[in-house]
Amino acid sequence: MSDRIVVATRKGLFVVERGAGTWAIGATAFLGDNVSASLSDPRDGALYAALDHDHFGGKMHRSEDGGATWAEIGFPTYPEQPECAEGDEKDPHPWKVTNAFCMAAGAADQPGLIWCGTIPGGLFKSTDRGDSWELVRSLWEHPDRRQWFGGGTELPAIHSIAIDPRDSARMLVSVSCGGVWESCDTGATWNVRATGMRADYMPPDRAYDPVIQDPHCVVMCASAPDALWCQHHNGIFRSTDGAQSWVEIPEANPSVFGFAVAVHPHDPETAWFVPAIKDEKRIPVDGKVVVGRTRDGGQSFEILRAGLPQEHAYDITFRHALDVDSTGTRLAFGSTTGSLYVSEDQGDSWMTVSEHLPPVYSVHFVPAS
Repeated sequence: MSDRIVVATRKGLFVVERGAGTWAIGATAFLGDNVSASLSDPRDGALYAALDHDHFGGKMHRSEDGGATWAEIGFPTYPEQPECAEGDEKDPHPWKVTNAFCMAAGAADQPGLIWCGTIPGGLFKSTDRGDSWELVRSLWEHPDRRQWFGGGTELPAIHSIAIDPRDSARMLVSVSCGGVWESCDTGATWNVRATGMRADYMPPDRAYDPVIQDPHCVVMCASAPDALWCQHHNGIFRSTDGAQSWVEIPEANPSVFGFAVAVHPHDPETAWFVPAIKDEKRIPVDGKVVVGRTRDGGQSFEILRAGLPQEHAYDITFRHALDVDSTGTRLAFGSTTGSLYVSEDQGDSWMTVSEHLPPVYSVHFVPAS
């Protein structure tokens, strides 16, 4: 069971630790800086933090001592954009990282391998623990990539990276807005896997087009990797065949809209969501912060509210700001209003760790050593 949580925010990174029956903020880093993504590598315990310095560019840092000290490492960089040949359509996406949006560690048999998903939709690979990075050209140069577009961001964003624990060569990446993509050869080739997803923001004839879907977040069950859950712009979707097809969950209390999803690591039928009112509103339903939980594959949902604010609360949880630990017992989520909540009983009750952090971008448990 994990006793540490890494919280990346608009103004710094915070390591939260469990003490005598409570949780408290311990180490801090990069205070005042925008930490756009973070990663805890379960293979060697290293922590990674990506910083967005706006017009100064991005930086990446690694800590070998649990966040006490940090060293700057490499940062993903696109190659020089080729000139557009006469008669060719101009690339709609700039060849420049505007944000390191997510990171994922390779499998146990891939030492040193780290992945980074970026805005404007490029996937990068490092084989030396982030010291250097290489653009995965096979995905960037896929002809369908030019159809991708921004959802909550101006440009498309790779936001979810899932490695199959049975086969480290197989991975899924998800794009807003560009669907879900599968590689079975460590990124050499790709196929879109968003059949069944629905985008009602598109004209009717393109609503089910897989390459323009907006999956807000996609997670894979660690013990049953063919079971995946997706919080999509247009609702909740589930796959039980390894993303070959998706089925929409028609109803969930109090809303099917949201950004974040977490799946129980040992029970593919159990998943958690942080619901909201969609589109131009993007606030909790009735101003009440709740977590939705299903234990039967989406046939029914419980509303979990014990310990969460239930009056004039307008916390929104971003796609990376909800996590469950490796036991499936402890959960944590953060909000745009700087609140951080932890549950030690699968969400039945919650405790507030802080109400005064900067806007929270990501929350993840550090794997227990």
